[in-house]
Amino acid sequence: MSLQWTIIAGFLYFEIFVVLLLVLPVASPRRWSAFFKSRFLQGIQQQAGIYFMILLGVLVLFLLDAIREMKKYSHIDTQEGVHQHLDAEMQGNMRLFRAQRNFYISGFALFLSLVIRRLVILISSQAALLAQSEAALKQAQGATTAARSFMTQRGEMAQNESNEAHDEEVSSLKKQIQELEDKYQVELKDKLAMKTQAENLSEQYDSLAEEHSKLQKKLTAGADADKKSD
Repeated sequence: MSLQWTIIAGFLYFEIFVVLLLVLPVASPRRWSAFFKSRFLQGIQQQAGIYFMILLGVLVLFLLDAIREMKKYSHIDTQEGVHQHLDAEMQGNMRLFRAQRNFYISGFALFLSLVIRRLVILISSQAALLAQSEAALKQAQGATTAARSFMTQRGEMAQNESNEAHDEEVSSLKKQIQELEDKYQVELKDKLAMKTQAENLSEQYDSLAEEHSKLQKKLTAGADADKKSD
């Protein structure tokens, strides 16, 4: 195997190892996202697109070369027509095998490059979605806590308002009762005063009646005395 195909084969093995690391549960999407956002990768991020396009171009060139070699050595028999020399046939088959091997190496390397790029994008998107879901969950929990606190405060306020209304009603009733008691006391005093006045009038009437009866007796006695003197 020539040097360039050895390098491409090594790159293919490296891609297989990277794909296994990304696919197997070696690390969580958050850790992969943190690794992708590391200082080293951030430093080459601006040029990563250019490097990737150059890599794809190189792999495509090697793939096209392998296809050309396959077409070249797959028509040796038809071009010669018959098997003249066994050594020439074995060399042709060997070169065809190498071309096919190079085709598979370059093809899989190109395919895995696209797969790795897609896996990195998907893992980064998954990490972002997980962060958004956690933020949304925390926000929902905060909103639920705030709603419960608001409902509790609302209930306490309603209870306080109810207690205040009850206290106002009780104080209003007490005030009305006090007013009625004051009116009752005033009426009771008036009634007692009228009763006392009536008793005084009755006593005065009795004393006047007694004096009147005494005067009548005196007048009657004086009239009888005048009749006797006549």
